[in-house]
Amino acid sequence: MTKFCFCGISGNGMSPLAQILSLRGEEVFGSDRSFDNHLDADRKKDLEDMGIKIIPQDGSAISKDMKVYISAALDESNPDVKKALELGIEVKKRSDLLAEVFAGYEFGVAVGGTSGKTTTTAMIGYILDKAGKKPCVINGGVLRNYENEKGLRNFIYNEDKICVIEADESDGSICKYHPDIALINNISHDHTSMEKLNEYFKIFASHAKDVLVVNYDCELTRNLRGSNKTVSFSTLNPAADFYAEDIKFLPDGLQYNFRGEIFKLNLFGRFNVSNALAAIAVCSQMGIEPYEAAHILESFQGIKRRLEIVGTNDRNITLIDDFAHNPSKIASSLKALKEYEGRLIVMYQSHSPFSAQNTGAEVAEAVAETLGKDDIFLMPEVYMLNKDTDKGITGANIINAIKAHGFANALFLENKENVRRYILENARPGDRIVIMGARDNTLPELSRRLLKEL
Repeated sequence: MTKFCFCGISGNGMSPLAQILSLRGEEVFGSDRSFDNHLDADRKKDLEDMGIKIIPQDGSAISKDMKVYISAALDESNPDVKKALELGIEVKKRSDLLAEVFAGYEFGVAVGGTSGKTTTTAMIGYILDKAGKKPCVINGGVLRNYENEKGLRNFIYNEDKICVIEADESDGSICKYHPDIALINNISHDHTSMEKLNEYFKIFASHAKDVLVVNYDCELTRNLRGSNKTVSFSTLNPAADFYAEDIKFLPDGLQYNFRGEIFKLNLFGRFNVSNALAAIAVCSQMGIEPYEAAHILESFQGIKRRLEIVGTNDRNITLIDDFAHNPSKIASSLKALKEYEGRLIVMYQSHSPFSAQNTGAEVAEAVAETLGKDDIFLMPEVYMLNKDTDKGITGANIINAIKAHGFANALFLENKENVRRYILENARPGDRIVIMGARDNTLPELSRRLLKEL
């Protein structure tokens, strides 16, 4: 039996693949520096419950009979990678394995887009699952409808005909997939240049064997065409193939009119109606009646860390955990929250030095344009910043840019502990406190700790 080793196994890209291979009967190992630092204990237990052996990320457990896969964040300086290369083991990217697993299914759906792809992938998988289609779903976030089942539920596992994946554009790996149905939610500035992003998505669109589904409301996706059939969705233009109107914001979610019928979502933000339309459009191409798909989504509970309401205390202070980490995601989340009453206290941690430098100016503009004069915006230092190599990069630059745009209540507080203290000292009844950022798996713990302490 081949042994599989996942370096960076706690990540949302690596962990679903590791769990699926374990369910297939493979011997799976995984290392993660967060586990070595005694962090992410719940995630570690979830993976161990799935039969995965957690090893230290120091190279000591790497052996010649392993296949080694790494996340996009790792390179040859990693101890496990160094050891694998010393042993002559070919080290492959997570996306290589995802492409291999995806190609092994008879029918494939790949979901791309700068924003919304995790939620939309989950929506498609949920519809297919509830409609009895038995999909395998490989996602980048935990599906709340399944979170009480064993393991870290960022996947649905079936060995039938259909596989649905979230296709990441950040490293160009989206070009590796050749789906029967390809979905592109939107295109906006994120991990790389707009020139590269547009090139990646054009290649991805050309790989759609049967149908390309595109967002009619996004200028950069509207005119993309697949090699065969192209289907569009919109919340703004009735000329699209799938159109929703009369969107209303409810205390517990959203309501929308789709082809003359009223449907609800247990989610916040107008963009989630767009995500729902995208999922309905995809599933309709697979034989599921659109009204049936819309009805199924009424019981969809969303994704952990996507505007997830952690709880509300007896002082009516609500804690919200959110994965937003690029300008468009941050703007969308803040706009969704501003649709409701109450002051916002937002902590945003930039997830990498590259992101802070590449998109910091756009983040600053989005924050200043969206938040109101009573709201507060806080930043600790950039995650994984190395002051010896990342010269001149700091969260303080983004805070200064926000103030330059005219928003005064922006503070750089250096670390998350300072943020925690500030929130405890300044939160008042009716506030909504948002912990926002990607990659750092301690952020959900911070939001839950604050809920208890407040």
